[in-house]
Amino acid sequence: MKIENVSVWLKSLCLAMLFGLLSLGAAHAAEKRDFRSADTHLPDYPTVQAMQYMGKILSERTQGRLSITVFHSRQLGEETDTIHMSQAGAVDLLRISMSPFTDLIPETRVLTLPFLFSSDEHYQAVLNGPIGQEVLAAFEPHGFVGLAYYESGSRSFYTTKKPIKSLKDLKGLRIRVQNSDLIAATIEALGATPVKMSFGQVLTALETNIIDGAENNWPSYESTGHYKAAAHYSLSRHLRVPEVVVMSKSVWDTLSPDDQILIRQAALDSQQVMAQLWKERVDRARKTVEAANVQVYELEDIDAFQQAVKPVYDKFIRDPKLRDLVRRIRATKP
Repeated sequence: MKIENVSVWLKSLCLAMLFGLLSLGAAHAAEKRDFRSADTHLPDYPTVQAMQYMGKILSERTQGRLSITVFHSRQLGEETDTIHMSQAGAVDLLRISMSPFTDLIPETRVLTLPFLFSSDEHYQAVLNGPIGQEVLAAFEPHGFVGLAYYESGSRSFYTTKKPIKSLKDLKGLRIRVQNSDLIAATIEALGATPVKMSFGQVLTALETNIIDGAENNWPSYESTGHYKAAAHYSLSRHLRVPEVVVMSKSVWDTLSPDDQILIRQAALDSQQVMAQLWKERVDRARKTVEAANVQVYELEDIDAFQQAVKPVYDKFIRDPKLRDLVRRIRATKP
């Protein structure tokens, strides 16, 4: 073969290899991915619907290349189970309460402190501002990427035998709490006995008198049927713990920067939808519960409750950085 022909052949071979590599890269970039998302709630619950909306708009914006399948109703386990699965990359996305993270991520403890927020407007100003972004960023060293906050309303007590109107009414009661030492300490400070228990066990525990009550928001109280077993709902509003949407860091790191932007924006867009769904769901839940002759009570002396939980702040917020975070939250203007 002549030298000129060899040269042409080599050039052709190089071009073919280059186009092959480019095609391979394009194929890899266009690879379809369906992300597994975990949620403990039922299909009609606002968090599940909001995550499904996130998947819908993500699919639309990528022409079906990226999508989300939401495994609701604890199909992938309780919240604590899915945290470990997500850290290992077995679950891609979580919609989860912030409470189970309090022993893992110090910054999350602050947002779960009792009686921290003075109003709905104050709560929104904190989460949608620099402090909210700061707390989301704190997830990353622990194997997660914080994407957005979901509304979860305020949590109040519900009991089986007697209402809670004053601090003395809590004395000696066994109250179910999430798997959080901070929340357990809050219940102890108020005079009750905390019982850590998974969400799926609460109804049976109420029905069989293993516990005397629990605490949660209106939609959870109604959707689980807890109101049928515990017909006294006391509006303590002692906690307003955000829900968060997080992605496994090990999965996030496999994504291109463009896809990371798309996923983050889809999560933020779903947050707005979630806020509206939540408002509608709270209204429906309260009407359902009140129609079932559940008794609803206001506290007689909220100041006594607020004073009682001060030791919780002293015990769990010792780090000067976290104390400053509390100070900045309280100084945030609605």
